[in-house]
Amino acid sequence: MHVVFSTKDRLPLIRPSFRDDLFAYMGGVLNGNDCQSLAVGGADDHVHLCFQLGKARSIQALVGEVKSSSSHWVKEKFPAEGRLFYWQAGYAAMSVSASHVEAVRSYILSQEQHHRKESFEVEFVRLLRKNRVGYDERHLWD
Repeated sequence: MHVVFSTKDRLPLIRPSFRDDLFAYMGGVLNGNDCQSLAVGGADDHVHLCFQLGKARSIQALVGEVKSSSSHWVKEKFPAEGRLFYWQAGYAAMSVSASHVEAVRSYILSQEQHHRKESFEVEFVRLLRKNRVGYDERHLWD
């Protein structure tokens, strides 16, 4: 699976000072829920997750757990930044064929370089269209 979501209102709250630790924590949440974390990356306003979905949880429950526990982690470990830290309500989830996993992993791990050229908003809509994920523009950024 390839899952993408942003901070609430796409605020640049994922600071370089804790970004790697946050991504490692999120990977640990995936692994702890019987999902194999393959890559976690992103930029200052969003996250990409690539993982093998386990059999015990729905994608909705799993993403909810990752968002809830990681938000709590930021608030606990970094109270100054955490007081404003929330994830957007929604997310995009796309399946990844085995033959494309390495390309998706590489894409996720190169997010900082990628976003020097393309905004998250442009990237997100491009990914939705490329993967034929339907969306309602009125609720896209909730």
